[in-house]
Amino acid sequence: MTNRWTALLVFAILGLTLLAPGPAAAAEPIRIGVLQGVTGPFEVYAKQMITGFKLGLEYGTGGKNELLGRKLEVLVEDDQLKPDVSKRLITKLYADDKVDLVVGTTSSAAALAILPVAQEYKKLLIVEPAVADSITGAAWNRYIFRTGRNSGQDAIANALAVAKPGVSIATIAQDYAFGRDGVAAYKAAVEKTGAKVVHEEYAPVQATDFTAPIQRILGALKDKPGDKYVFVIWAGKGGPFPQLVASRLDKYGITLTGGGNVLDVLKAMKALGLQGMVGGLYYYYEIPKNPVNAWLVREHQKRFGSPPDFFTAGGFAAAMAVVTGIQKAGSTDTEKLIAAMEGMEFPTPKGPMVFRTQDHQALQAMYAFKMTAKPDVPWLVPVLTRELSPAETAPPIQNKR
Repeated sequence: MTNRWTALLVFAILGLTLLAPGPAAAAEPIRIGVLQGVTGPFEVYAKQMITGFKLGLEYGTGGKNELLGRKLEVLVEDDQLKPDVSKRLITKLYADDKVDLVVGTTSSAAALAILPVAQEYKKLLIVEPAVADSITGAAWNRYIFRTGRNSGQDAIANALAVAKPGVSIATIAQDYAFGRDGVAAYKAAVEKTGAKVVHEEYAPVQATDFTAPIQRILGALKDKPGDKYVFVIWAGKGGPFPQLVASRLDKYGITLTGGGNVLDVLKAMKALGLQGMVGGLYYYYEIPKNPVNAWLVREHQKRFGSPPDFFTAGGFAAAMAVVTGIQKAGSTDTEKLIAAMEGMEFPTPKGPMVFRTQDHQALQAMYAFKMTAKPDVPWLVPVLTRELSPAETAPPIQNKR
């Protein structure tokens, strides 16, 4: 009888233990999906972003990799820059993997495809690094936040670098959302200064021959009086720079202008002799002076033997938005996160960013630069000519909230 009662008591205690909420339930990890185009022509962008994101989580959590007493779990998926694949994978992350939020993606076309999925699942999507204006414009919904700069911020920074009354500009860009949105924003920005965009060219993403577009650009610009520029918007490998240089634009008084880029592209630009080129820049590791960037530069150099690049800073900024938002909300509940993040300021390698309440676009500093060749540096160095404040580079609000 004694053995029987002992056994019943043991089973009763075991049952109560299994039913009672314990530390394991409270310690459910915070799951973050990271969706990037690791396969394809923007591979370097995606890999930099993922590296930066992980470093940002480390910095933001003081090396603990946990928030609210819960471990952080990062699930990385490769959408191959394909909108249909991106849509399928973000659905998997929300529905099957039960992530609390997603950060992505690399291609603007893929990013536009997944915005409605975030709305369908009522989960946050932090866009990094896709640039198209329409992401926080016509295609936006309240579940979308963007740490990456948009085409409008790029455009305003580049316009402030060169545009003034009497300047004539031709543009050449990739023929998809990134290029077309970028040119539209740039045109609006430069024409506010009294400059004029006199010609636009769009080429396929994978184009290798730019002979015909360049001839049309020369025809549009060569007889214009005053300062003349060709503004280039191009992502990934290749692009029109070599043929533009070979076409001897300088014979007609035409100068190249464009945004900054990753270090590999800056190496190619040095080989092409593009020192002296001016434009507007998102990030170069030597420009921002703040403790966050100092930590990133030091740790990246120590771990990888190279400085952080353009998209490393973007991934880091996205991580800091995640960390700051969850800490401020005290939760991973979507509605609490939205309430906490609207108007939220958070630290990044570029200095403070702020999510604009109306469209959740991160307002941030940009940098006017002049390319300089230094004998001991294998790439062109974008030397700061003027820091452009978040207020100066704030893009127009385009959504209908």
